[in-house]
Amino acid sequence: MKKYFITGLLIWIPLVITIWVLKLVVDTLDQSVQLMPEQWRTEHWLGVHVPGQGVVLTIIIVLVTGVLAANFIGERLVRIWDELLHRIPFVSSIYSSVKQVSDTLFSSTGQAFRKALLVQWPHQGMWTIAFQTGVPGGDVVNHLKGDYVSVYVPTTPNPTGGYFVMLPRADVIELDMSVDDALKYIISMGVVSPTGRPDKSDAGV
Repeated sequence: MKKYFITGLLIWIPLVITIWVLKLVVDTLDQSVQLMPEQWRTEHWLGVHVPGQGVVLTIIIVLVTGVLAANFIGERLVRIWDELLHRIPFVSSIYSSVKQVSDTLFSSTGQAFRKALLVQWPHQGMWTIAFQTGVPGGDVVNHLKGDYVSVYVPTTPNPTGGYFVMLPRADVIELDMSVDDALKYIISMGVVSPTGRPDKSDAGV
């Protein structure tokens, strides 16, 4: 009985969590439906709300924005918008920080989170997986002797929380592992090995 129950859990838990995450994303994006004229909404001509309207609308808005921003006039408007937001106190610091991070993460030439690393953390003799986010900059460079790299050490099972540290490049081991595989390894707390199969070496089977 216990075997069958666990087998059932192994089937349902990933499915339920996946559906829950997708529902959370769809419900969040569906908030953009408020931007649509009321007569265009399914509530008006069907009498019921159809989930996913906001997802489609969000995708369309993002694509149209990208197309418009890619031409000469669009680039000038984006530049003016950036300059305007940079002149507003408090808003400027938030906007510029978020923009720098997003530009780095989504840029095709950016190096952030392009490499999975093996580092000793939180002290010598203990190892964990981390991601290279770049190299130290600003006045920090003047106080570091030698070649350093900027590293993000995620927590598990929630990798969105973690620590930003700067380590000597000599103390960092680059892994022959994709970022996706590294994230799966972290989220699963080491249960799912980089090969995509549960690690049974310590399971006694």
